[in-house]
Amino acid sequence: MSKALPPDDAVLRQAVIDAAQAMNGLGINQGKSGNVSARCDGGFLITPSGVPYEDLTPDAIVFMTLEGRYRGTLVPSSEWRMHLSIYQERPAAGAVVHTHAPFCTALACLRERIPAFHYMVAVAGGTSIEVADYATFGTGALSDAMMAALGPRRACLLANHGMIAFGADLKSALGLTVEVESLARQYWHVRMMGTPIILDEAEMAEVLRRFATYGRQPKDLAPGTPQALEFPAKLD
Repeated sequence: MSKALPPDDAVLRQAVIDAAQAMNGLGINQGKSGNVSARCDGGFLITPSGVPYEDLTPDAIVFMTLEGRYRGTLVPSSEWRMHLSIYQERPAAGAVVHTHAPFCTALACLRERIPAFHYMVAVAGGTSIEVADYATFGTGALSDAMMAALGPRRACLLANHGMIAFGADLKSALGLTVEVESLARQYWHVRMMGTPIILDEAEMAEVLRRFATYGRQPKDLAPGTPQALEFPAKLD
């Protein structure tokens, strides 16, 4: 990653807890299911296995290295392999959120991808949101299937399981999770009403081009970055 990694400190540990506790309130998770992690100097921090989110304290968050070793009094989430694979293979990933979001999970149990029924599907980085092949939870096989389904994307569904998303930080990873669950809900309702019209590859390619700077102010872009969206002339 181009910027310095945050340290393994109480602030980042609390941020992981805050994100984990936010999931249920946002309607993208239930009970103790799901897990959250954030990259830090030397590895990443992840929620522990089997601890209710409301009982989490900073010292309960587990530190893991990128070689797959952990430090702490509690063992990491059973899905630590998925988080590890993303951090190993996606340098831009600064945080990972895995949930059993209701509509994502419903589609995943049907093993149905989310096609380009709406241009916002591109928010995950591709022209569709794919479904990973089924594998038993907590296994290396599930992690491999997830990486294959992600491809260039930042989110995918997990067959008969749920979904997973990553972002540059906890806020963006959690935000993407909410977006994908919203798309899954919309797609579900559209399917109940009829057959959706799917946007073609040419249109989705244009959408992806525009998403390169979507939601970012010019001051936040690197010098010389072409603006993919058209804005009105500024009054000076």
